[in-house]
Amino acid sequence: MTNASLTELLTRRVPGHALEQGFYTDPLIFQTDLKTIFYRDWLFAIPACELEKPGSYVTHQVGEYGIIIVRGADQAIRAFHNTCRHRGSILCKAAKGNAPKLVCPYHQWTYELDGKLLWARDMGPDFDPSTHGLRTVHCRELAGLVYICLADEAPDFDTFADLARPYLKPHDLTNAKVAVETTIVENGNWKLVWENNRECYHCGANHPGLCRAFPEDPVVTAGDVASTPPHIQEHCIRMEEQGLPSRFQMAADYQYRLARMPLLPGAKSLTMDLKPAVNRHMGRVTDDGAGTLLKYHYPSTWNHFLPDHAILFRLTPLSPTTTQLTTKWLVHKDAVEGRDYDVARLAEVWKATNDEDRRVVEDNQKGVNSPAYTPGPYSPVQEEAVMQFVDWYCHSLERRLDPVSLAAE
Repeated sequence: MTNASLTELLTRRVPGHALEQGFYTDPLIFQTDLKTIFYRDWLFAIPACELEKPGSYVTHQVGEYGIIIVRGADQAIRAFHNTCRHRGSILCKAAKGNAPKLVCPYHQWTYELDGKLLWARDMGPDFDPSTHGLRTVHCRELAGLVYICLADEAPDFDTFADLARPYLKPHDLTNAKVAVETTIVENGNWKLVWENNRECYHCGANHPGLCRAFPEDPVVTAGDVASTPPHIQEHCIRMEEQGLPSRFQMAADYQYRLARMPLLPGAKSLTMDLKPAVNRHMGRVTDDGAGTLLKYHYPSTWNHFLPDHAILFRLTPLSPTTTQLTTKWLVHKDAVEGRDYDVARLAEVWKATNDEDRRVVEDNQKGVNSPAYTPGPYSPVQEEAVMQFVDWYCHSLERRLDPVSLAAE
């Protein structure tokens, strides 16, 4: 596969149709996805509340890059490449932890929490520690959500952040905690995971738990201001009268979207019994009828923010046909397990939904793998949001492709 042939695939793409097989299976297209999208765009990493105090750190792997995200002594959150400036050993091997300094396990080079090299033994009189600090990764905190970017020069973040901040602030994620976390691996290409996420065409036949509370209406998934039904307009107006930004907002290129949508009548949260999962509200969203603030940001995250809890999903591609999905349920930091919430009940609906989606995606991948696969048409009624995602993906590749053949690398 060369860039020329990839460009040909993009050129002959039929609008409103699924992508050709290679986009979901080809190792070189997968590497192109990493290089042109995941190594260049802003990626959701963690909720800031995971870094409870100075020295708290979380590690994350994106393709070939290992990253450390750490809270410094000055409370600032920073990100660094997880590689020592001596001979390249990884610094932090655990998924998360707390350390007063970052110490390389190989030769004990020691770094401050802000990345400065503090100590290196027997390096001679001409050694300058100021030139051997950890290599930084772009890092931004947005209303309690931490984003990173691996590019040398990061793209604009402020336009998205300025739009999203008023929607997120009422949920006060900085005063939250992670109540439960799961990680699964889906045997499917990352784009199939996203395509499945961006429609509820499949929900009735596959998600009995989710469909008790979450509407299957494609307007909720795609969001079309021109065709927004009256009950959603009324919900938006009622929420904004309470000081909760709710109107549908989408990037011109479809990369992100925000909208506060009602749940089905009678549902107060995404639970099997439709009642709140947590007795203590998060932030100042106290109306149990507030529904869910839906937010996504390609290529790495979609979220639900409810009055009683929040659910954060992080997608990370592992190979052409495997994708990691990490899900974290956040509750108020002072909510007490066993009194204010039950972990099993809190996570019941989306644990089941994630597993159901895993099966759907894996069946999709198996069918795409067949030599008989040909791209079929999307439903203009049910899969508008899928078409938006595919358009964003293809246009991103078209803008960023290097003219040098991938096969020559």
